[in-house]
Amino acid sequence: MTFFWSTWITVLSFMCWAFILGVLLMVLKYKPEVEEDGTTGHTYDGIQEYDKPLPKWWLVIFFGSIIWGVAYWVFFPAMFPKHWDGIATVEVDGKTVPWTSHNELNSDLESNNKVFTDNFEQNILAKADASGATKTLASLSEMQATLRRSETPPADLQTKIDEKTAELAPYVEKLSENPNALKVGSRLFLQNCSVCHGSNAKGATGYPNLTDNDWLYGGEATNILTTLHKGRVGGMTAWRDQIGEDGVRAAAEYVLSISGNQPGYDLDQAKVAQGETIFKEPTNCVLCHGPEGKGMISTGAPNLTDNIWLYGGDRETIRETLRYGRAGVMPEWETKLGNERIMLLAAYVYSLSDRGAQTAKVTMPANATASKAAAPAAATAN
Repeated sequence: MTFFWSTWITVLSFMCWAFILGVLLMVLKYKPEVEEDGTTGHTYDGIQEYDKPLPKWWLVIFFGSIIWGVAYWVFFPAMFPKHWDGIATVEVDGKTVPWTSHNELNSDLESNNKVFTDNFEQNILAKADASGATKTLASLSEMQATLRRSETPPADLQTKIDEKTAELAPYVEKLSENPNALKVGSRLFLQNCSVCHGSNAKGATGYPNLTDNDWLYGGEATNILTTLHKGRVGGMTAWRDQIGEDGVRAAAEYVLSISGNQPGYDLDQAKVAQGETIFKEPTNCVLCHGPEGKGMISTGAPNLTDNIWLYGGDRETIRETLRYGRAGVMPEWETKLGNERIMLLAAYVYSLSDRGAQTAKVTMPANATASKAAAPAAATAN
């Protein structure tokens, strides 16, 4: 709150208190002249007016509310918050700090998270034979806290955090076979991921299907953890200005010719040949999708040779992708969910993937036309 509004509220509050208290004291002090029978001599519609004192219970409540208001101001920084911290405190990150609504929220979140993590360690990790993750999680949390607090963190700290995150992968695989872990993971998915990927995790246009075996950034537990922790930013360049409309049509024809959904299309072979030349120019499509169009996990570029498409695989959609490009963002969840919840979410997503159909595609991500390189990496960039 700005100084102006803080001061305005403070002054207005004191003025209201002073006015109400002044009116009350004036009423209590005022003693009208009364007749022998106790009436004031005023009559309204045959009703005589008496001068009776206010009920004591009402006065007690009224003055008590004023005292309570003053006490509240003393305990909490309701007025002049920049100059008065109050005397109430809360525990945040192991430190006793002055009460503010922000600090109280953080304190409550920490308290609730402590209950969750204790339950996670005792009733989920232990029963899934994954208790070894506890030490790794503690070390990871400590390094993350150091990174957040330090203005000049060690140069290799982020690398160590990434390595420590990768150490959780075997435990994620174990959790993916534990019913209790999957139950909690499914709730986390519905609360946080289903808005984009759908409640059944099958995705939608522009949002990857997480139940198949095609992955933009890799479908191993390590890849899923990295995606959830750090998020993904995909970008497919708009090519119309570089290769022109004829080049767009030719490149689209070539992509259509190598894809798994080419049956049913009468391909223009001259455009296919022209498009192949454009595609394989060292600074064009081949740079991300590879010489065979099978994509690269390292860049999140999709495999263009299957029949899985993120934005659609018909001729016109491919042309539109090449003309205008695609862009998508998968948000990071590290600061929102924390390490334990990310483990459960990663385990759930890992369990959804059609691992039985997975082939030796460790170096091949999912396909989604030339545009899927820009796929919003979704909950796991699948």
